Amino acid sequence: MKKTVTLIGALLLICALLLGCDLPAPEPVDTTQETTETNPVGSIQESTAESTADPEPTTEQPTKEPTEQPTKEPETDAPTTEEATEEPTTEEATEEPTTEEITTEAETESLFSPDVDPYVNMSAAEFYSDYEPAEEYWDAYWRTQHGFMSGSIEPQDQKPTIAEQQPTEDGMLVRNTHASFSEDGNTYYIVDYSGQVVSQVHKGAAYVSLEEVAAYVFAFGNIPANYSNSKKTDPDDSIWGEYLRVNHTRFSGSTTKYPYEPELPDISGCGGRLEYYEIDIGTTGTDCDPAYRPALYNNGHSITRGAARIVYARFDVNGDKIIDINERYVFYTYNHYNDFQEYLNYYGGWGEIFGNITGGGKISDKYNCNPTPYVPVARRDFVTGEAAPAASVVVYYYVPRFSFDAAA
Repeated sequence: MKKTVTLIGALLLICALLLGCDLPAPEPVDTTQETTETNPVGSIQESTAESTADPEPTTEQPTKEPTEQPTKEPETDAPTTEEATEEPTTEEATEEPTTEEITTEAETESLFSPDVDPYVNMSAAEFYSDYEPAEEYWDAYWRTQHGFMSGSIEPQDQKPTIAEQQPTEDGMLVRNTHASFSEDGNTYYIVDYSGQVVSQVHKGAAYVSLEEVAAYVFAFGNIPANYSNSKKTDPDDSIWGEYLRVNHTRFSGSTTKYPYEPELPDISGCGGRLEYYEIDIGTTGTDCDPAYRPALYNNGHSITRGAARIVYARFDVNGDKIIDINERYVFYTYNHYNDFQEYLNYYGGWGEIFGNITGGGKISDKYNCNPTPYVPVARRDFVTGEAAPAASVVVYYYVPRFSFDAAA
C-alpha cells in the first residue's frame, strides 16, 4: 500500500508541474493503526492489562505522573522485600565459634599425645613453678617419665577430710559401687556424694594425697608411680625426690599377734580369703602415737615414715588380683593400725572409725586394748541410684597398648 500511495503522489506531482496547478498534499499514513490491525486483539488487551497492573515505569519509559486515584493498599500484611527476607547476619546465621575458640579447642585436643613429649628438657623447678594437676591421661603419662607429679601436692593433715554430706541407708553409711572408667581404662573418675564427677586419677601416674591414693588403689588395685615397694628407698636416689613414698608390703592383720588391731573384712591373717597390702601416706606429722614423732614425711633427702597407712585388699588367697569392686576394701589408719576408716569410693567418703582407741584401749598396747569391730556399710550405685548387693558388680580392667609401670 505504501508503494501505491507513493506512486500516485509522484504522478500527481508531475501533473501539477506540467499544468502549473496546486494539489493538496497527501494525508500521512497512520502507521500506528495499521500496526494495531496486524496484532491479535487478545495480545493488545493482555499487554495493556499488564501495563496497568505494573505502575512502576521501566527504565526505557519516561516516568508518568501519578493519577488522582489513590494507590491500592496491599490486602495482606506481607512484609516488604527487606522485611520478608530478614536474613540473619553471617555471625547470627552460622553461630560458629570464633577462630580463637576453634584454635583453643584444637590445641586442647592435640596438646597431649603418645607421640609428643611436652616436658622434654624441662627442669623440675620450671615444672613446679606453675603447677597444676594432670587432667588427661597422656599428660600424666609424660609427667611420670620425668618424675613429675600428676595429683595434688598440697600439705595435708593426718585426719581425713569428711564430705559435707554422706548418704545413709538403714542407719549405715553408704559405699558407692559405681566404677567410672574411661573407655581405654586408663582414667578413673572420682565422684562426690551426689554422683557428680569431681576429679580423676590416671593409671601409672604419681599421687601423694590421701583422697587420690585411696581412689587409685581402689580403682587399679596397685600403687601410684611414685611409690616404692621397699621401705629403704632413698629420696636422693629416686627421680621422685620429696614426693617419693615407700613401703608397699603385705599386711597380715593377725589379731593374735597384734590384739589391739581390729579385724578387717575377710582378711587372710584371721582366716579369711583376702590378702591385704599396706602403703605409707605421707602426712605432715603424727601426733596421736608417741612412738612416732611429728615430722615432715619426706624432706627430699630422708624419710620419716610416721604412722599413717593405707591398707587395701589386693589379692585372694590364690594370688589372683581382685576384680570384684565389692571385695576391694580400702582402709586408712593414721595411728599405726589401732583404728581404721573405710574408703567409700567417693570424694570425702570415709566410713565410721573403728578400732582400739575408739573402744577406749591404750595405743598399741597388747594387754590394755579394746578394738571395736568393723562397721558395716550399705552399698548403692551413686550414679544410677540402684542398690548393689555384695559381689554383684564386676569391674573390667582394660590393658592399654601404651602402658607403663605403676611402681617407680
